Amino acid sequence: MARMVVIYPTPKDVEAFDRHYFEIHVPLAKKLPGLRKYEVSDGPIATPVGASGIHRIGTLYFDDLAALEKAFASPEGRAAGADRRIYAPDDSGVQMFLFDNKEV
Repeated sequence: MARMVVIYPTPKDVEAFDRHYFEIHVPLAKKLPGLRKYEVSDGPIATPVGASGIHRIGTLYFDDLAALEKAFASPEGRAAGADRRIYAPDDSGVQMFLFDNKEV
């Protein structure tokens, strides 16, 4: 199974970020073709030594990297990508990781 992990730093306006994220972005992303599961962090995100400066982590699951790439090349994927740049511009510190998993 492939995953896309998106890490969002704490925004200046947490309430506005969360409102947009949950009311607009999540519904858009849930329309991605091939999406198997969408998880979002709930509550504070800490490190072993304390606060992290991270506000939200989203994890999207697909069958494989080819399915993930196909999803984001679709009209739904382009719409979700464009929306993400509205509430979290590229230079905002957002990090994205795409990878396949294997059980060990």
